[in-house]
Amino acid sequence: MTDHSETALPHGVKLLHDPVRNKGTAFTDAERDMLGLRGLLPPKVCSPAEQEQRVMGNLRAKESDLERYIALISLQDRNETLFYRVACNHIEEIMPLIYTPTVGKACQQFSHIYRRPRGLYISLQDRGRVQDILSHWPHQDPRVIVVTDGERILGLGDLGAAGMGIPIGKLSLYTACAGIHPTQCLPVMLDVGTNNETFLNDPLYLGLERRRERGPAYDELVEELICAVQERFPRALVQLEDFGNRNAFRLLAHYRERVCLFDDDIQGTGAVALAGLLGALRLTGGELRDQRVLFYGAGQAGIGIGNTIVAAMIEQGMVAAEAREKCWFFDSQGLLVAGRDTIPEQKMPFAQDHSVIDDFAAAVRALKPTAILGCAGLPGVFTEEVITSMAQLNERPIVFALSNPTANSECSAEQAYSWSEGRAIFASGSPFAAVPVGNRTLVPGQGNNAYIFPGVGLGTVVSGASRVTDEMFLAAARVLASLVTEEDLAMGRVYPSLSRIREVSALIAAEVATIAHRQGLAREAQPANILDDVRARMFEPVYPHYA
Repeated sequence: MTDHSETALPHGVKLLHDPVRNKGTAFTDAERDMLGLRGLLPPKVCSPAEQEQRVMGNLRAKESDLERYIALISLQDRNETLFYRVACNHIEEIMPLIYTPTVGKACQQFSHIYRRPRGLYISLQDRGRVQDILSHWPHQDPRVIVVTDGERILGLGDLGAAGMGIPIGKLSLYTACAGIHPTQCLPVMLDVGTNNETFLNDPLYLGLERRRERGPAYDELVEELICAVQERFPRALVQLEDFGNRNAFRLLAHYRERVCLFDDDIQGTGAVALAGLLGALRLTGGELRDQRVLFYGAGQAGIGIGNTIVAAMIEQGMVAAEAREKCWFFDSQGLLVAGRDTIPEQKMPFAQDHSVIDDFAAAVRALKPTAILGCAGLPGVFTEEVITSMAQLNERPIVFALSNPTANSECSAEQAYSWSEGRAIFASGSPFAAVPVGNRTLVPGQGNNAYIFPGVGLGTVVSGASRVTDEMFLAAARVLASLVTEEDLAMGRVYPSLSRIREVSALIAAEVATIAHRQGLAREAQPANILDDVRARMFEPVYPHYA
């Protein structure tokens, strides 16, 4: 994809301060003369490879991942092409720094490490002026907008305006993993206050110093934002990110048929977990319809995964009620059973007829699941007793500890493998190192949504899709699962290597675009070869020639 910015090429210091066009020490002698840069840079003309080597050397010399995050964001602020060259060429090393798990720490420290603005901040004080705020964005054609209200950042809870690190990080992955041009990415923080006492008492906190809005003013601000986006950026995809449970499900239901919009925590997580489960079944030899899945956590991620699994089972010929009986949920009140006094609407379809169980290990023994999936953000709940029970019930127990960041994981890869005598099929939300088990080394799979949302977003952009459908996410899960090789499975990994992420995104995008055309949702003409069109339109981090 190309940069559609209409602003003229700046000269001199202004060019060096333009992150989209800046090449730093890579400006050639001819460019330095033509663009008024002579004397503003050291005399040596560096190759992009030399610049990359300098960046990686500096990163690896730093003492903490948070310092590495700050260094990378600073690079992004001054030279986006070099930032994305580094990210694309070292994705397995860089992704954990610009996204989970490091981004969680960065959000917690956001107000203290803040340096330069990125994205748009829209607060309750801006009601009636959202359209004007959108007009302040310097790029005229954003195609992907990631918006959060900061209430449920990863497994860290309410971080208010400090949650802006999440949209920024997600959109970095849209570019690095799927080739959406940086100028077509717009992060938005919807600041409606925070209930985080630490932040409210912090004089450096950058958001509204008030408690979180729960009333009509909240809905009015969201509505104003969606309407303003539709008017000003009618081709943009809106991704809802890290909203609290009370708002995420209802906002998705309210807007998904009106605009091109999805919720990554619900739909993206559902697709990546389904893909991992399909990959695991290649090791166990079973069929999806024969699985019994027990979830620890019934929030956005858990219910989203459950709904996606049910949809996949329905595609395979099961009726909805039968498919839901394969999914069991354990939340803060214990096993989700039909006899509860009050059950939120999104959980109702999964409330089963069963006696109350308030201990997860007991639930494992009673229900005999083939897979357990953790998505409640509570560390250590997959205890030795739980894993041992799973290993007694299953030759190859499926254990997905999906909560982020790493400190919130339900168990570590080493625990899952050691407690199951190396038989567990393990995946996690944040990365874990390879684990020696006997005479082999097992490599944990990372169920990272970055396998899904960039490709889905790219597919909607290249097709001009007016809606994002459940079929697109099911297709994305199938594509991802199909890319797991026998070599991946042999080392215990149920996802492809992150080094293949751009290939994964391109193939998912082509499938999503195909569905958009088939469903009559595409606003762009269908090309002769959709996959070739997708690949041709992906941004590559290569410097332009100015002279």
